[in-house]
Amino acid sequence: MPHSAGPSGAGTDADVVVVGCGPVGLVLALLLAHRGWHVVILEQYPDQYPFPRVVAFDGETARNFASAGIGESLQELGEPLGEYVFQNAAGQRLLSFEAPYRPDRDGWPKATVMHQPTFESALRAHAATLRNVRLLTGHRAEDIADHGDRVEVRAPGPELGDSPLTARWVVGCDGANSFVRERIGAKVTDLGFTHDWLLCDVVFHEPREFAPNDVQICDPARPTTIVASGRGHRRWEFMRLPGETNEELSTVERMWELLEPHGVTPENATLTRNIVYTFQASTTDKWRAGRMLLAGDSAHQMPPFAGQGMCSGIRDAANLAWKLDLVLGGVAGERLLDTYQTERGKQVRHTIDMSVEVGKIVSELDAEAAKRRDAYLLAMKEDAPERDVAPSFFPLEDGVLRRDARSSGGPAGGLMPQGRVARGTERALFDDVVGRGFALVTTLDPYEVLDRKNLAFLERLDAHLVRVLPVGTPPKHVAAHEVVDVENVYVPFLDGAGCAAALVRPDFHIFGTARDRSDLPRLVGDLRRQLTATAALSRAPLAAR
Repeated sequence: MPHSAGPSGAGTDADVVVVGCGPVGLVLALLLAHRGWHVVILEQYPDQYPFPRVVAFDGETARNFASAGIGESLQELGEPLGEYVFQNAAGQRLLSFEAPYRPDRDGWPKATVMHQPTFESALRAHAATLRNVRLLTGHRAEDIADHGDRVEVRAPGPELGDSPLTARWVVGCDGANSFVRERIGAKVTDLGFTHDWLLCDVVFHEPREFAPNDVQICDPARPTTIVASGRGHRRWEFMRLPGETNEELSTVERMWELLEPHGVTPENATLTRNIVYTFQASTTDKWRAGRMLLAGDSAHQMPPFAGQGMCSGIRDAANLAWKLDLVLGGVAGERLLDTYQTERGKQVRHTIDMSVEVGKIVSELDAEAAKRRDAYLLAMKEDAPERDVAPSFFPLEDGVLRRDARSSGGPAGGLMPQGRVARGTERALFDDVVGRGFALVTTLDPYEVLDRKNLAFLERLDAHLVRVLPVGTPPKHVAAHEVVDVENVYVPFLDGAGCAAALVRPDFHIFGTARDRSDLPRLVGDLRRQLTATAALSRAPLAAR
């Protein structure tokens, strides 16, 4: 992939213009920049938004943050989620989730709490170190023209004046009120879950511990959420009740009245922000039109009860980044981008539905219905007293996958786990030792099994060919393309899947697996044929598409 001094497209200002400088836009820009592409981020506001919206992220998102370049800062920026409890009005535990602060499937903790402004500052600071990322603040996108081979974006502001920007692609990461979505002509479908909540962000004057750390109070008299929101920060959320106006709910006097029963007063805490926010669920029917695409809240919204809103947007960025990379580099045709919504749409709908179901548990206002809910959940609790954090991952079912592996129920479409590996004196997470991008992970020697055609294709993908060796292999027996599976993650995973190799995409989803030595060339060939087919389709006359 290119690492040029300027954009790859003749006469363009950037390879990709990203509209919106929230976490999704920043991560997308960074993922593309680390692949060598030139990105301009347009942000309508002159200053960074100073208040938190998101308070937590999962292990898969942490892995994507690390790919974006801030892995070394994650532990400093975050803190453990700890115990997450749903309780009724009487204080009985209905559900209880544990999120230990230790590496899990993705090599990162299952759930991490953060203070979003601090986190976004770290992303912006990293972007500022990259010569191929340009952030233009105070520039609001007002028009986009798709000229077929390029897009022209008009975003007047202090640096551009009235001059337009040209790029190969534009991605709208501009939130729920997306201008790019409007320009695409996409339709938003309301999924029928809409509630107003008062959000109160608090900083205590003295350090204070909470047990449990995070609570959903499922009280029909006033559903309430209490969560950590980064070091030294906490949030209370109160649902607006029928007959109550947003104006009544958001007065300073009313807020302190609501906080006081929880031991929060002006004497021991400072209220840093209060806002009435509408929790809602919606999807967008079209994520792409020509050279314009959507990601994050511009494409979908969900209530926050499962902590998956931002995480879903980051998954969008991870999925879209590697596909744009291949299209920009000429390895695949633009039809590859049609698989973006095909893949992510189903995943997102699953996550929205899960978030809505959790929200229904919390937001029940009917006292009799709440009693029935409590009885049901308490009975379930007897059978399963402890639960892991709510599952957030839904495997891919369609898209860039090995078809036979998927249909046979293999791991294709699932996430590849991450553990620590060793090579020479280095011992660290797989991504840090091997690198990011496509990876062929195998117990075979790929250089002995694959022919020159397949090896050349993998080289064009910048793929990492990695042979994993069992725990206990002496370092002197480890070649440059080999690693020792020191945490016993990869060899058991492959053995358990009945395969000798897994071809992993840059977003950590498994493209497919090879059963044995004879199947490995077919696995690589299948990916090559799928990418080649996108190029052929992209060159077809419009009438034939």
